[in-house]
Amino acid sequence: MSRIVIVTDAWHPQVNGVVRTIDALRQALIELDHTVVVIAPDAFPGMPLPTYPEIRMAVATPWQVGRRIREARPDFVHIATEGPLGWLARHWCRRHRRSFTTSYHTRFPEYLSARVPVREGWIYALLRMFHNAGEACMVATPSLGRELSERGFRHLVPWTRGVDAETFRPRPKDDLGLKRPIFLSVGRLAVEKNLPAFLSLDLPGSKVVIGDGPERASLEAAFPEAHFLGARFGDDLARLFAAADVFVFPSLTDTFGNVVLEALASGVPVAAFPVTGPIDIIGDAPVGVLDNDLGHAARAALALSPEACRAHALGFTWKASAGRFLANLMPAEPSGLPRRSKPAQAAGGALRL
Repeated sequence: MSRIVIVTDAWHPQVNGVVRTIDALRQALIELDHTVVVIAPDAFPGMPLPTYPEIRMAVATPWQVGRRIREARPDFVHIATEGPLGWLARHWCRRHRRSFTTSYHTRFPEYLSARVPVREGWIYALLRMFHNAGEACMVATPSLGRELSERGFRHLVPWTRGVDAETFRPRPKDDLGLKRPIFLSVGRLAVEKNLPAFLSLDLPGSKVVIGDGPERASLEAAFPEAHFLGARFGDDLARLFAAADVFVFPSLTDTFGNVVLEALASGVPVAAFPVTGPIDIIGDAPVGVLDNDLGHAARAALALSPEACRAHALGFTWKASAGRFLANLMPAEPSGLPRRSKPAQAAGGALRL
């Protein structure tokens, strides 16, 4: 079995989709008898991320990161994020002629431009430089792969996600003491999640928001009729998913949306905009409504079958996700010079995922 190093700037105690993805992948790889070493910010001194103090950035050198990679004796190195540790690992790998793979999780250009006056094109240029140096850049959805290909990203390969269908499952709907139907949203309360698009809708019943983040206070003040339950985890979170009638996903910038799968696995239909993530997970399956009119989507989703939602979600497993991840590592030579492999392409250069 292989020894795999994953370098990531997103790790516990952060609460976000990237952390949950990497942690679920790590567990699935271990169950497949692989050895996984995660190099994360908790191994180094840190400082708060500007504009997002809840997240701490590692302060390290390429030598320090490289020493940890060498000590792990990996067959493969995967750099999961483009933060400080990711760049340091990339620098060390290139200097020591060590091949590596990367994955594209977050739309940093859009996230940064929502906070500071910086051109998205400049950030995309940096991200191209980061990812194109690797053997393969793993992307979660076909629509994201096509978009990145058009922006000049190369070596794109598919890597979808899974869902813990044992934890997230249909249950008797708990009485939350709220008027039904219950429209639920779960995620980080940050500007890029576009929550006002959900909270400003004229919907029957109740709107419930689970999660925390820098925008929580302002959202609570602007939308006092909504119910903010804070961050929830494990079985507590799963019960709240199952108690909802419709899951509303207002984000325009997510690259996948693990919470969409968790809602479907709980037997809860989804309302979302027709954007990357929802269009790839749901497609034309009768488990969600995708519409630029999010209110119409939310009301129409009430009529969808919980059984169909559950059946659709069961097609996404972490074991299959880990298998695809392993297959994407194979073009990377464990030692010596990198060995390029031609990514799967359709006519016109579009990624076939």
